[in-house]
Amino acid sequence: MRFGRRSPLVSVVVPVYEVEAYLPAALDSVLAQTHENLQVVVVDDGSTDGSGAIADEYAARDPRVLAVHTENRGLGAARNEGQRHATGDLLAFADSDDVVPPDAYAVLLRQLTRSGADFVTGSVARLDDGVLTELPWMRRLHRERVALPVEQHPEILGDVFAWNKLFRRAFWDGAELAWPEGIRYEDQPTTTAAYVRARRFGVAPEVVYHWRIRYDGSSITQQRSSLDDLRDRWTTKRMSLQTVEDFGSKKTSRVFHDKVLAGDLHRYFAEIPGCSDEWWDLLVAGVREFWGTRSLVHSGLPPVHRLTGWLVETGRRVDAVRVMEYVAALGGPVPQVRTAQGPRIDVPGLDPATVDPAALVLRDFEVRV
Repeated sequence: MRFGRRSPLVSVVVPVYEVEAYLPAALDSVLAQTHENLQVVVVDDGSTDGSGAIADEYAARDPRVLAVHTENRGLGAARNEGQRHATGDLLAFADSDDVVPPDAYAVLLRQLTRSGADFVTGSVARLDDGVLTELPWMRRLHRERVALPVEQHPEILGDVFAWNKLFRRAFWDGAELAWPEGIRYEDQPTTTAAYVRARRFGVAPEVVYHWRIRYDGSSITQQRSSLDDLRDRWTTKRMSLQTVEDFGSKKTSRVFHDKVLAGDLHRYFAEIPGCSDEWWDLLVAGVREFWGTRSLVHSGLPPVHRLTGWLVETGRRVDAVRVMEYVAALGGPVPQVRTAQGPRIDVPGLDPATVDPAALVLRDFEVRV
């Protein structure tokens, strides 16, 4: 669909739950877009604080805002409810504790229109105590302004976020996209499906979203030490991997397995010291399920996390704890040493003779010694 001179309606779905401290800034940022033809669907997912009242206040004073109230069913269900009320030609999602830069949807729409893509994705910056920092790996994934199918840029599958994208509604419906409900990390299965089902997607190098980093413990991404969190992580990885494998591209599957699927494991490895026996067993089971036939030593993880992954694979909990405690105390890069077999990382107390050399070896670009 080409819009010609008509300004297309962009429907932005904003799921809301217990975010009264952040919601006004989020809604103000969406309503301040340079692309003014907006419908903002705010879904109050059974909040018990003042979030629902704030949504109603915005709807009362700005006709572009629609407030929807539901019982609490989780983020995926709230997003799905919002898109059912969305009437725009284009569909976007924004979380209620983040900020959308003023020209975000204009930038994405321009790339969508020029490229004829089914959807467009842009880069993301962390908003940490008022300081903005573009995520380096997102900058790398969004380096070029292009439109292409996933086989030509499979690394983009690592951009799993819901909220830095603009979808054609016709594509969204035709591809039968929806967010998984009742589970954390619902972004990855849906965005993975979008990439592989699109004829082509567009990439914009501009930062189109400010991801607020919160330290109050209420953010889902701050709860990795719980069993439910790890179970959900494995489930969404399983769903996403199945989608990629069903796509049938060997290149895409290999990149996804090595560079994407393992990408967030370092955050879970950091939880190993002090974890419960049940959590450790679940971690080992998941790592063996996904990387039992092609080890994490082949992944795109940093050297110390490739080592930790190998230790998890082989069930060496004491050594995995030693490595992660050492890294936390070190606060910087792990030392490297030169050996007759080549440079490798060095962790005090870990006997390299008991470790697969592939778990210690450094790649050329990683060598500092």
